[in-house]
Amino acid sequence: MYLLTLETSCDETAAAVVTDGLEIVSSVVASQDALHRRFGGVVPEIASRAHVERILPVIDEALARAELSVGDLDAVAVANRPGLPGSLLVGLVAAKAFCVALDIPLVAVNHLHAHIYACRLTAGPEVFPCVGFIVSGGHTSLFRCGGPLEFELLGATIDDAAGEAFDKVASMLGLPYPGGPAIQRAAESGDRRAHRFPRPFLKDRDRLDFSFSGLKTAVRYSIVGPGRQDFTQVQLTDGQVADLAASFEEAVVDCLAGKALRAMEKTGLDTLCVGGGVAANARFRRRLESEARRHKFKLHVAPLNLCTDNAAMGAIAVERLKAGLTESLELDVGR
Repeated sequence: MYLLTLETSCDETAAAVVTDGLEIVSSVVASQDALHRRFGGVVPEIASRAHVERILPVIDEALARAELSVGDLDAVAVANRPGLPGSLLVGLVAAKAFCVALDIPLVAVNHLHAHIYACRLTAGPEVFPCVGFIVSGGHTSLFRCGGPLEFELLGATIDDAAGEAFDKVASMLGLPYPGGPAIQRAAESGDRRAHRFPRPFLKDRDRLDFSFSGLKTAVRYSIVGPGRQDFTQVQLTDGQVADLAASFEEAVVDCLAGKALRAMEKTGLDTLCVGGGVAANARFRRRLESEARRHKFKLHVAPLNLCTDNAAMGAIAVERLKAGLTESLELDVGR
């Protein structure tokens, strides 16, 4: 069985062909980083318009790489939540058009659940039940995952997501968008103890939520001081940028790793699955690996090519198909 999967939840236009045996036959991603770089973040209207331009060429390329025609498809899966409504609609309309034309099933994909399922694609053995951890530009969420279709939210960010904080702090430091890779590069030569930034909620063992807004503000005060708004009046040296980037990155990693460990303790589960764009951060990955060895739990982190948004992780739709869960053409986007 061949399944076409589509992903347009934010600023990547992606299509993939996967099989019911979880083989990734092809995967194509068209990034919009260059379009949004001048704004320092994703502009929803620009993102949705770019999806309209790119969705069909990306699908064509995915089918070509798989050496298939549209007539070979058995179903279409599409991310319909959560994400930017205008962007999600582009993928959803395309998916519905294929399903109508080919008379094949439509399958809905939850973008967050798919990020966790990316670990299943490469782990080999079954990874469920597990604690699922999504760390991305728009979401920082912990789930108890009883199975591939059983997700219970344990905690989430109450303001900025970790990836969003990376982008905003990078802008403060004069680093390019996207902020995650830029801060990681700058932090390599910095002193992680140069600034003692706050670790929100880290000492609250009963709460599995996150908050990065205050941390972001602490970085701002370290640069310009309270009450000053104009970052262009402050000239930071390369060393100062490196120290700020390293200290900020360390604070984020401490918060993420600490809450992940608490979720493992609270649920009693022995497997942690991590996905999302921030899961590509080298410092975060090393910390998780160290904690997994120290606390003796199984760790699965999505490979780098499946951390950022992609359509291959939409293979979670195979689980829905096996359970007989398909959608009507009334399917809409959601939060």
